[in-house]
Amino acid sequence: MSCYLDSSVLFSLYVPDSNTLSAVSKTRAAARPLLCSDFAEFEFVNALSLRLFRHELSLSEVEEVLALFRRDLESGTFRYARIPSVAFQRARDIARQKTPKLGTRSLDILHVASALALAADQFLTFDDKQAKLASALGVRLL
Repeated sequence: MSCYLDSSVLFSLYVPDSNTLSAVSKTRAAARPLLCSDFAEFEFVNALSLRLFRHELSLSEVEEVLALFRRDLESGTFRYARIPSVAFQRARDIARQKTPKLGTRSLDILHVASALALAADQFLTFDDKQAKLASALGVRLL
């Protein structure tokens, strides 16, 4: 068993927002290991950097969050997973099949395709379009 976490969940785990309580609760109930892809990490870092640009977080706050995240990766809270190349082919197939019906964005497709390629049993996101896509593909949502 495993659970793929997208960047929206990672962000809410480290930066208090309207989804933080749900993120904590759902990750506690999720299958283990909790998968953090290199792609989700990239989006997480970019979201933090965007908050810095908007002056919603300070540089020291961003550095503290990143240090906590690294500690959690090193301690095994998350299993770091590189997106396998097969995820990109799967994403192309999903785009052809589902985007005309769901209007799904490419990065959302890549998260779902990554979860499928990594054989995740569960998928956790706060993004409605990702959730609809995952559901349409039979991926179990939390």
